[in-house]
Amino acid sequence: MDNYQNETFVYFDLETIPSQSPAYLERCLGKVKPPASIKKPESIDKWYAESAETAAQDMFDKSSFDGGRGHICTIAWAKNDGEIKCFHAATLEEEKPLLTAFFNDLDPYHSQTLIGHNIIGFDIGFMRKRAVALGVKLPGRTTFPRDPKPWDKNLKDTMIMWAGGGKTVALDELCDIMGIKGKDGFDGSMVADAWRNGEHGKIAEYCQDDVMRVREIHKRFMAVDW
Repeated sequence: MDNYQNETFVYFDLETIPSQSPAYLERCLGKVKPPASIKKPESIDKWYAESAETAAQDMFDKSSFDGGRGHICTIAWAKNDGEIKCFHAATLEEEKPLLTAFFNDLDPYHSQTLIGHNIIGFDIGFMRKRAVALGVKLPGRTTFPRDPKPWDKNLKDTMIMWAGGGKTVALDELCDIMGIKGKDGFDGSMVADAWRNGEHGKIAEYCQDDVMRVREIHKRFMAVDW
């Protein structure tokens, strides 16, 4: 692509898992409350006895969307048409070097654009929080924005490029629209269980495939002089 002569495109994706802290699960159990429609004392007691643990587990599982509680288990990225690199953390101890490896590979001296699907709404903020929590030095602000906006020149979010601001489109749906090979039966909702079951190769392959999909989608935009 001619555009590659003047700019480096960094396509990336990450996979996350919920908190792995039993203590946090206990905190979730202490936070859950019955629906406001349940008012009778005996009904409230019944809800706590029958539903509190499930509600706490649901809250706990949703920490995979919270950079303060969840963890990054995989980051895959590629520069322009180059090979897709992938770092996967099979243990929590590997999360910090994983994040460091990605940040260190970003070029602080030359123009580059970070490209991904829903990176403005999720990925960049999650990485920023994990970096602070783990004590990982962030790249320069022109390389890695702290509070990304859709109009930032060094970012391209394929979800916003297609759906517009405030709207969403799933990556798999966009692939289907454009005739690009989709997710093939494994998606982000399955990552936590796969990580728990030791299926680390499956997660890494899935993350790399998403980078490939994002790159192909972005090329479709570039082809019409986006």
